[in-house]
Amino acid sequence: MRNKLRVAGCLFVVFALAVPMRAEIIEQVLVKVNGDIITKTELEGRQIAVLRQRMNQDLEPEALKNDEQLRKLLAEVTPRILVEAIDELLMVQLAKERGYRLRDEQFKEWLGALRREQNLEEDARFEAALKQEGMTIDELRRNVERSFMIQQVQREEVGSKLTITEEEARQYYRAHPQEFTEPANVTLREILVEVNTTTQKGQAGINVGDEDQARAAATAVRQRLLGGEDFAAVASEVSAAPSKANGGLIGPITVGELSEALQQVVQKMKPGEVTPPIRTARGYQILKLETLKESSVQPFESVRDLVAERVHGDRQRQEVLKFLTRVRGQALIEWKNAELQKAYEELIAQGATPPLG
Repeated sequence: MRNKLRVAGCLFVVFALAVPMRAEIIEQVLVKVNGDIITKTELEGRQIAVLRQRMNQDLEPEALKNDEQLRKLLAEVTPRILVEAIDELLMVQLAKERGYRLRDEQFKEWLGALRREQNLEEDARFEAALKQEGMTIDELRRNVERSFMIQQVQREEVGSKLTITEEEARQYYRAHPQEFTEPANVTLREILVEVNTTTQKGQAGINVGDEDQARAAATAVRQRLLGGEDFAAVASEVSAAPSKANGGLIGPITVGELSEALQQVVQKMKPGEVTPPIRTARGYQILKLETLKESSVQPFESVRDLVAERVHGDRQRQEVLKFLTRVRGQALIEWKNAELQKAYEELIAQGATPPLG
């Protein structure tokens, strides 16, 4: 939600959570949940929502023009969509039983914050964003209320079970050291001596004489460094790399970001050492190792809040799964489509828990 397109996306997330079920339209019912229905139109609306999100995030839009790819993607996402739709409906039913509703002032406060955050304070821009999603303000309110009701039920059922003790946090920290390990990192300086290229008959090439000249120049530069000249000063004077503006400074960067060949070179060096000229695609590179920091597990005290956050997230997923498993077991779910029922039940058997709320 960092630009206008994502603004509509914010409205759209609420829309995707709760595609309205229009009772006045007679259409195919896919499943009944305690008497409430999920229709083919609602399923298709949710499928479109997921496809749009994939297009905006990590899937090339061109892939959706391929029928086979589209069918494969729909087969992948539909079971999760069914689980989410049914779980949301169950939460809304519970909320209604308990009398939860979104008050007018709550909606106004939410809407005002959204419009400020997304630069939609002008009515025309806000109405345009709604139109882009094919929504009315009344539909937006119903969908926001639906989300609000789901969150209220979860807070009531799960929230009280999420208190994290000091010992639980320390146990998690000891069991997951990799999550709190700072990777090894290095700070380097570089000098690049370029090899001139020549173009003949439209093709670039390297003259042997230019190659020898660049190698000799790089060797001479290294001798200056070994003679005691300041690496940063020499880099600023002779380097052809963009880093010359910073005295050849590179980093700090994690060791894993370096090429395997360069990792092997760096691992054999001590801070202050300078490499012989190394042939690269552009010419000859000379490196100096400024610092090398080995990977280390951060002390518990310095990551206490992060540990608590991780434990809280794990506990929340576990408690939500327990709660939903209980609610599903008490529900009367009547399927009208055997294929969708099979997809739903297979995913439930895997312990699927959608990120409700």
